[in-house]
Amino acid sequence: MADSPIRLALVGCGGMARGHLRAYAAINEKEPGLFDLAAVCDPVRERADEFAQQASQWQAAAPKVYTKLESMLRGGDINAVDICTPHSLHHTHGVACLEAGAHVLIEKPIGITIRATKALIKAGEKAGRWVATAENCRRGPYHRTARWAIQDQKLLGELRMFFAQHASYRQPDPDSQWHWRCSFLLGGGGMVMDSGAHFCDTIRYLFGEVESVHAVMRQHQKWPLKKGSRTVKDEREDTWVATIVFESGLTGVWSWTMSAPGHDFTKVVYYGSEGCLLDSGDVFHGPFQGARFIAKDGTESSIEEVKQDYLAYLTPEQRERLFPHGFEDGVTLECYDLLAAIRDNRPPEVDGEAGLKAKAIAEAIFESSHAGRSVAMKDVLSGRVDGYQRPIDEKLGLV
Repeated sequence: MADSPIRLALVGCGGMARGHLRAYAAINEKEPGLFDLAAVCDPVRERADEFAQQASQWQAAAPKVYTKLESMLRGGDINAVDICTPHSLHHTHGVACLEAGAHVLIEKPIGITIRATKALIKAGEKAGRWVATAENCRRGPYHRTARWAIQDQKLLGELRMFFAQHASYRQPDPDSQWHWRCSFLLGGGGMVMDSGAHFCDTIRYLFGEVESVHAVMRQHQKWPLKKGSRTVKDEREDTWVATIVFESGLTGVWSWTMSAPGHDFTKVVYYGSEGCLLDSGDVFHGPFQGARFIAKDGTESSIEEVKQDYLAYLTPEQRERLFPHGFEDGVTLECYDLLAAIRDNRPPEVDGEAGLKAKAIAEAIFESSHAGRSVAMKDVLSGRVDGYQRPIDEKLGLV
């Protein structure tokens, strides 16, 4: 593999895949010869054609265009596949690619359920191929800085609690169109596991493993959506409050709603015995540039200042490993990590197991609300608690 370019395919040419395509263009500019984008695949031919045309602007030949995954896997020697398809297809597409001998990078959430994710991991182990989760947030310089400051430098002291809370109101749009994300069976849930997948991975990255979850979830607004000539309901939750207990003893409250009229607010604060990290971002993607470390005596340090200390702390080798070619965009870093893992024959940073454990936090929130009680993370991971997910697993033939 080191002597020839990695033959890469991109499956799914929708919204998020555009970010992946831009990432591969940036990687190709810095390291030509690392890979060829050999194929693009989407059931809508026009979208795949558009991606192929864009790729032809930065590599010698345009990738082949396919509308069916099976035809793509039969049509060429593909070493790696980047999968950006709807949640319910992640495991079926991923398993097919692994069985065809390709490594896979799969957009978050890696599988629509715990069982779907385990099927991916098992297929990867059987095929001897990497399964990587496309988790971009933790790779950015501010997330890296926050982890270094909290875990290595103990800037917050002994970790105690966090509060990540958002409330707002979204006025129903009578012209809203149905989308697969609005379906329980196709999307698996709403923002808890969609954008929420980023937060679940971030808190694992910053604070370690979760022990238990207690959550209440609601759908207060009955959003009308148009699907052809019919009016259907958006099946996603619009509100949740979750108490998350970590193995370390840290306790966090994560709440979000878009059904709270009259006053909007967002507050994200992580507390320890020596101070806090006050984030300026949202409850899904932070910490951001405007975040501040505030000591209990009132002394403040911006995360930008701490970032400079962190970067100075890294050796040149560490800096190149974490931010190769100076990349700081998380999507570019996750795409490069897959390619480098194949080239160097080493595991990707966020592999299938890491994706599973982050996803399990989201599933524990669903399962706790569904069961009306606290749930242990070990029971969610083992499948002992699966009442919320079971209809999806049954529909997909996973039970």
